[in-house]
Amino acid sequence: LLVTGGSRGIGAAIVRMAAARGWLVAFSYVANREAADSLSRELEETGAKALAVQADVGSEADVMRLFETVDAHFGSLDGLVNNAGVVDQKARIDEMSGERLERMFRINVIGSILCAREAVKRMSSRHGGRGGAIVNLSSAAA
Repeated sequence: LLVTGGSRGIGAAIVRMAAARGWLVAFSYVANREAADSLSRELEETGAKALAVQADVGSEADVMRLFETVDAHFGSLDGLVNNAGVVDQKARIDEMSGERLERMFRINVIGSILCAREAVKRMSSRHGGRGGAIVNLSSAAA
């Protein structure tokens, strides 16, 4: 199972739950290596297999590297949880900058689609996979 944005919050809870149910779990994080390492150690202490990968889902190159790393480490993929997302400070539409909007769409929308694309390439029977599931999470900010 691959969980994007899995080092903290809801993502970390999903990683913990999946690991407790016997899944081999990979998760991405953008910058908080300390949180990712802490979660990895926690899981390893329980005997779970986990892999933390630094990757920004807003970057296609990072998405490709993330999936290639999971391929190399686990060999196959059975599920994806698109959890990574950002929300900026609450603002009126007339106060939003183009940069803010581009960042939010790049991570929240394009990043989720890129991850789904790569997961489908690995899981779909059309591509030689054995099937799987993709779960897309969102928040009230959507």
